[in-house]
This record gives sequence, structure tokens and C-alpha cells, in this order.
Amino acid sequence: MEYGAGLMPDKNPPRPEHRQRAASNACQPPASCLNSASAAPHHEPNVPTFDQLAATIRDRFPDLSPQFQAGAAFLLDYPDEVAVLSMRKVAERAKVQPAAMVRLSQQLGFPGWNELREIFVSRVRTRPEPLTARARSLVKSGADNHLSRDLAQAQAHNLELTLAQNAENVVEAAKTLKKAPHVHVAGFRSCYPVAFGLLYGYRLFRPSVSLISGEAGTLEMQLRGIEKRHAAVVVSFAPYSVEAVRVAQAAIERGAKLIALTDSAVSPIALNADHTLIFSHESPSFFPSLVAASALAEMLVAQLLALEGKDAIANLEQAEAALHSQGAYAAS
Repeated sequence: MEYGAGLMPDKNPPRPEHRQRAASNACQPPASCLNSASAAPHHEPNVPTFDQLAATIRDRFPDLSPQFQAGAAFLLDYPDEVAVLSMRKVAERAKVQPAAMVRLSQQLGFPGWNELREIFVSRVRTRPEPLTARARSLVKSGADNHLSRDLAQAQAHNLELTLAQNAENVVEAAKTLKKAPHVHVAGFRSCYPVAFGLLYGYRLFRPSVSLISGEAGTLEMQLRGIEKRHAAVVVSFAPYSVEAVRVAQAAIERGAKLIALTDSAVSPIALNADHTLIFSHESPSFFPSLVAASALAEMLVAQLLALEGKDAIANLEQAEAALHSQGAYAAS
């Protein structure tokens, strides 16, 4: 069985007559066997990515047995530990029998636990390169006009990919936000500008939107403002801010809707989100590009305005008038 065959089934299984023909044509002399073996095509195992595996676990989760559900939940909640712990330790942490982890692996289409675990090991290997390493490479290559062109091309690609992934999801996320009596927005460190941009645009036509910023150690206090039926929009990408994860967890615990703007369907803020909007941040520079993330926030605000209709227009008109009357803008 190919790895992950339960995830992506073979569409062309060998027919019985093909197997019989292969058996009758099996070569006896060692030399000829070696020659035919070297000429035979080599097929790499069809190994799913971590994102594909996580998506499959989510789809199948309701139909799994309680033991399998406990094991599967641990796989998604603690992927780093799965990569480094033994199967017995993982089973102990998940509060299931070790045999259950083997059977779960096979249920997901893998020959055994080791093949499933390799997906988690590969995930750790492909983590984002440290900023300092990327910065050294950038300095070593020197500055020229190619860098600016490469940056622009990468950002254009990020925008194209982000739009393709989220065209429908943005509309559904906007509908969820519209129904919430209050919306909380959070983004920390480099994601703060994205969150603040979303907040600023949204507040122009809806008063019941607030920013969770955690300044001066007030994060816990601000999290207490999240209530049932509220909604929270959280922005984060790898490596994920602890504060962003705490906001996402608080929203779930308090019965609020969670909209995650992130870089992976299995990021810590996306695993239990009601809607996940994924942005690409590839860049030849030392720091990930947030152009697509900002564009995604703008798309969300535009959809929200379109959904709110006439009331939003009236609120926007009042906000604009207040800004002008209070001298917010310099005279042109």
C-alpha cells in the first residue's frame, strides 16, 4: 500500500490478469533479474503533506471511534510532540492504548505508525528559516535592482494565490461577522498593522468593533470582554505569536465565532476556527511579506460594507463628517 492510500486512493489498481502475467513472466536467472529490475520504472510513494493529512483527519473525525478521536485530536493539537516522542509516549499523552495509534495510522492509509509519524517529522524540517539566516544570505548576495523586481514578483504571486484560495471563504467569513453583536480583532508583532488596518476600516461604518492589543499587560483583561455569540478575527503566521493563540483559545472557550487569517489550515489559530482565510507570505527578502495579508483584510472589510448596506453607508458618512469637522486632516 502506498503511504496515505486512505487519503488518496489509487484510481487504477492492478487487474488480476496483470498480476498473473507478471507472475508467469518472472525471470529465474539472477543476472536477467537484475537487468529487468534496473529497467523497471521506480514509483515514489504517494506521501500526503501535513496539511492534507490534517484536512482528512478533520473530515473523518466525526466517524472515528472514541479512542481514534482522542488519538487524532492529539495529532492535530500537538504536532511538534508527535515528531519527537515515541509512539508509547504519544499514546500516553493522548490517553489511549499504543495499539490504537497503530490502528489509527492504518485507518488513515499508512502501513504503520512510523510512516504516519514521518509526516510530522517532515513538518518540523520544513519550518520557516530563521530571519538571521535569510538576512545573511541577502547581505551576501548584495543589493541590486534584481532584488526589487524579485520582491514585486513575489508579492504579485502571493496576491494571486491568496485570492484563488479565499474568494468564496471571505464572503462566508463576512456573513459570520455581520451576525455577531460585537467583533474583536487581534494581531501581534508584525501582524499588528494588518489587524489595525482591518479594525480602522471596519470601525468607520460599525461602532461595535474593538482591538485586542494586550498593551501594558492587559491581555487577560481584554480577553474577558469576549462573550458568547461575539466574533474574533485573529491574524498570525509562523512562528505564531503566543498572544494570538491565547486570543483564539479564549474565543473558542467563550463560545464566540473565530475567523483566522493565517498561513496554514493547520496553524494553531486555525485548527478550531469557524472560518480560515489563508494568505501567502513568500519573499526573497529576510522577512515574510504581509502584502497579501493586508489585501485579505481589505477584502474582508469591503465584503462587510457590501453586506451591511444602507446602515453602513449612513455610519460611514457620519464618521467622515466628524473627522473633517474635528480637523483630523490637513488642509489641502
